[in-house]
Amino acid sequence: MEKGYLCIVLHSHLPYVRHPEYEDFLEEDWLYEAITETYIPLISVYNGLVKDGVDFRITMSITPTLCSMLADPLLQDRYVRHLESLIELSAKEVERTRWEPAFNRLALMYQAKFIETRQIFVDKYHKNILAAFKEFQDMGKLEIITCNATHGFLPLMEVNPKSVQAQVQVGANNYERFFGRRPRGTWLAECGYYPGVDRHVKEAGIRYFFVDTHAILHASPRPKYGVYAPIFCKSGVAAFGRDFESSKQVWSSIEGYPGDFNYRDFYRDIGFDLDFDYIKPYIHEAGIRINTGIKYYRITGKTDQKEPYNPDWARDSAGAHAGNFMHNREKQAEYLFDVMGKKPIIVAPYDAELYGHWWYEGPMFLDFLFRKLHYDQKTVKPITPSEYLEQNPRNQVSTPSLSSWGYKGYAEHWLDGSNDWIYRHLHKASDRMTELADTYKDATGLQRRALNQALRELLLAQSSDWAFIMKTGTVVQYAVKRTKDHILRFTRLYDDIKADRINEGWLADIEWKDNIFPEIDYRVHT
Repeated sequence: MEKGYLCIVLHSHLPYVRHPEYEDFLEEDWLYEAITETYIPLISVYNGLVKDGVDFRITMSITPTLCSMLADPLLQDRYVRHLESLIELSAKEVERTRWEPAFNRLALMYQAKFIETRQIFVDKYHKNILAAFKEFQDMGKLEIITCNATHGFLPLMEVNPKSVQAQVQVGANNYERFFGRRPRGTWLAECGYYPGVDRHVKEAGIRYFFVDTHAILHASPRPKYGVYAPIFCKSGVAAFGRDFESSKQVWSSIEGYPGDFNYRDFYRDIGFDLDFDYIKPYIHEAGIRINTGIKYYRITGKTDQKEPYNPDWARDSAGAHAGNFMHNREKQAEYLFDVMGKKPIIVAPYDAELYGHWWYEGPMFLDFLFRKLHYDQKTVKPITPSEYLEQNPRNQVSTPSLSSWGYKGYAEHWLDGSNDWIYRHLHKASDRMTELADTYKDATGLQRRALNQALRELLLAQSSDWAFIMKTGTVVQYAVKRTKDHILRFTRLYDDIKADRINEGWLADIEWKDNIFPEIDYRVHT
């Protein structure tokens, strides 16, 4: 009989980046890289576990923006084009490296992986990999949860409760469109919680969400079992807290597994390493060097002198790390079981894109871990939050504290001198959206289209990604442009609706560009 539960949660999210007005748009590569390096490798791991009869449980959020992009025909076709370019490049690499055995082996590995990825994406799932995740959910192995509509950071939206309500409701409605039922759980963007937000979660028919460790440890009254049992908010919605110990083993830049010297080095990519004229057809059409996904070196050590990647060594490390992770969870569960007098749940959430994209061997680690949990021990059992709540319907009532899983645990990453200018515009637009929704309750035809598009533009402007990018300083120009574009489009719609002068041609153009949430109803903002 097990002494505790392990709940692994992968948060899958990308901002909505889709530009039909350009033939080749650089930031769309974020999606293509994640499909190749994270989502399809995870699907392959799940398929392998099912095929071999390994009973596993994993929870994944797939955010509404990511769902919408994965289901978009334009992006699906562009991804196939991207993949075919990689297959062509890898074939050239096989030829170029034929006299260098260590690199030639890797070129052949990439060529085989790209061809297999195309087979899975095009032939098996007909470009719709959401269908794959839904299959695993229907089998009871995977629990897919939703997120707020565009990953809006809710603690900084508290002054506009109608926008919080819209973020949560639109996210739940979007989930229902893709997965055929209401979501049981949600990932509050950036684990951003403030007391009272759970009421909106309950109104959307959702039973649970996740918070960072300190949200539970500072909850009122103090939870008896810490983060090792969920608490019920006064609304009746359950909050699961992140376990710090299991998180640190993967996330830590110093102690974390992904820094093992045998693992693939993310930063050495042939898109930057090889001669410009050779690589030019496979980078951005403007000549901007980009990651291709073909990387030949391992981390090696704290040195710039990198050695060739050895897949066998990396596989050995992934197996050893999975065994170490399982051993630590066993000891943790045994100790907590004795202290608590009941089975603890250890919640271990990670960004999904860490697995495969940043940590190339991450999906292999999960594969080893679930097989070891199934065959090698009886102390810890994988579980989903829904299964836990069904088995443990009585939990302490408490209110988590305001928190996030960002830098220092609160809102500093999304509100500082680099991005604070956006909020007065966002708050004003939220007030105006409420005014529109209250004024035009029964709109039809062109006016209804304009009101729905106004809400789309507001939600897209509220994405936490833009403030995050401004803070980190990566592609700031793009984040600023996206924020301004959506606010300006919203403001013109507001003025046009109020003046009864909606330009149908312009409206059709922005509906074509920002086509997310076709099911949206602006009255969700009342």
